[in-house]
Amino acid sequence: MANAQERVFSGVQPTGNLHLGNYLGAIKRFVELQDRFDCLYCVVDLHAITVWQDPAELKRSIREVAAAFLAAGVDGEKHIVFNQSQVPQHAELAWVFNCVARLGWLNRMTQFKEKAGKDRENASVGLYAYPNLMAADILAYRATHVPVGEDQKQHLELARDIAQKFNNDFAASIAEHGLAEKFFPLPEPLIAGPATRVMSLRDGSKKMSKSEPSDASRINLTDDADQIAQKIRKAKTDPLPLPEAVEGLKDRPEADNLVGIYAALADSDPAGVLAEHGGSQFSQFKQALVDLTVAKLSPITAEMKRLVADPGHIDRTLGRGAERAEAIASETMGDVKDILGFVRRT
Repeated sequence: MANAQERVFSGVQPTGNLHLGNYLGAIKRFVELQDRFDCLYCVVDLHAITVWQDPAELKRSIREVAAAFLAAGVDGEKHIVFNQSQVPQHAELAWVFNCVARLGWLNRMTQFKEKAGKDRENASVGLYAYPNLMAADILAYRATHVPVGEDQKQHLELARDIAQKFNNDFAASIAEHGLAEKFFPLPEPLIAGPATRVMSLRDGSKKMSKSEPSDASRINLTDDADQIAQKIRKAKTDPLPLPEAVEGLKDRPEADNLVGIYAALADSDPAGVLAEHGGSQFSQFKQALVDLTVAKLSPITAEMKRLVADPGHIDRTLGRGAERAEAIASETMGDVKDILGFVRRT
């Protein structure tokens, strides 16, 4: 059973086209962590609007992400599944953290530079301050662990810095109110196993992404068996057979990516995959990968479609989750207001 003191928080943005990278890098991990921790899994719609979203499409995407959580095996009764905008403490605590975090810290965030591109002056303030909201997402629940991919490690380090600075800046007030010296925990990263960073099927140097123009670059969670097979068979490879050992994957990004995907889907590792398939031609290995991917994803895809067809059920699940999440977050926020010296409403 989960230790009551250990709590996981993680979220997925509802920006459409959930793909294999989202599943292997996040959602599959969510399911695995349920037996070890108390878990909160959030559809982070406030993060989504850091860039413009079509309102109708956003609503559809929120429900689709929630459906993916549930279809993959997240237990919405035992754990908490909700969408961020239904719990106002996320935004409220983010403002406090805007006043704790330093500009220099945010200026070092590489993801803002990547997402804003050359037209940085035209990026939203929300995109710039995104890491402070992410810290609030985690610390509103005093989460102790966060499953993260390589691209989010820097943001988690910032959340730890914010927690530490808050604890230090208000140490006297925290003690005065009889609260734990480390009021905010310093959340630990949970780094996933194989395929933590799933790459494009068309270019092994680029991350698999919903924003990539070519649909052939990714396997969507809504793809049927024929679409999955076609995309894997057409995936970019090199002319050499699979190596016998992991060292042979060096400087072969496409081979490394396909082996990593197989390993993650099979709950194995690259060495185990190569022990079975090393020396094979890619045509043979790709067929094995097709069979495995279809076997793993098809039941999830079918259940997602069933759930999306009943939006009322999804909305009720999110609503119940938000009530449970807010009960935790409001307690944290109440303590934060006392620590800061705000006068609470009576």
